Amino acid sequence: MDARPAARHGTPVAALVLAAGAGRRYGRPKALVEFGGRLLVERAVVTARVGGCCPVVTVLGAAAEEVRARADLAGAMVIDNPEWATGLGSSLRAGLAALRPAGAVAAVVLLVDMPGVTPEAVRRLAGLAAPDALAIAGYGTGRGHPVLLGRAHWAGVAASAAGDAGARGYLRERVAQLRVVPCGDVATGGDVDTEADRASFPAGGAAGSTASSGGTGG
Repeated sequence: MDARPAARHGTPVAALVLAAGAGRRYGRPKALVEFGGRLLVERAVVTARVGGCCPVVTVLGAAAEEVRARADLAGAMVIDNPEWATGLGSSLRAGLAALRPAGAVAAVVLLVDMPGVTPEAVRRLAGLAAPDALAIAGYGTGRGHPVLLGRAHWAGVAASAAGDAGARGYLRERVAQLRVVPCGDVATGGDVDTEADRASFPAGGAAGSTASSGGTGG
């Protein structure tokens, strides 16, 4: 699959891969977990790139040096979040700050522990890119990732992101503006929280998994 421009009229759309967590329930950082022959962080970066996003910013934290040494993150701008232990919100803030100098009109946010998200799901969200856009992937009656944040919302999202809530509260307050984009036919929305999850997770992006409501979305 080619990495075609994700948004209409060639408008640049960035991607933000959040991969800084320690993976306490899993027992090690999820960025370093292998799935389908690749580290989860590598899968997320490739998904964003093939989905047509540029630039792709990847936020590391726990075991950042090991992730840099082991993972092939070619084509991504990799940054460290020194405050990663405070929760996902700090990584979201760090990633959005790194994106501000770029000319992207919007950013697609992906979590490292959701290997069922596919380039096509990324492309569907990115295709709605506009400065004031807010969109979230829908899986049946649930909502999950990816999430699209238009540039006009970045400052507000960063100001409200705290702990592990990410942009959840910001999106909840703007539910009338939030567009739900059905993705269940091309991706799965569940996350890999434990080794048992990884072992039972669908190998591909087929429909049918339970959507995650944590982190940036929900």
